[in-house]
Amino acid sequence: MKLTGRVVYRDLEGGVWVLEGDDGRTYQLAGGDRKIKKDGQRIEVEGQVADVMTAQMVGPVFDVSSYRFV
Repeated sequence: MKLTGRVVYRDLEGGVWVLEGDDGRTYQLAGGDRKIKKDGQRIEVEGQVADVMTAQMVGPVFDVSSYRFV
């Protein structure tokens, strides 16, 4: 699955990095590396939605397998 959007840091429960997707949904980012963790950066990520729950509860957890900056 591919998603495109903007990376945003949210200061919830110790902080969380999310992708505000162009599809209008918000995904909690997991995996990838720290290069994608830059507030306001636009990226395209490939991976899958993980079947897990987190304390932040900002949206589905998206497990990043690859990415590129757009």
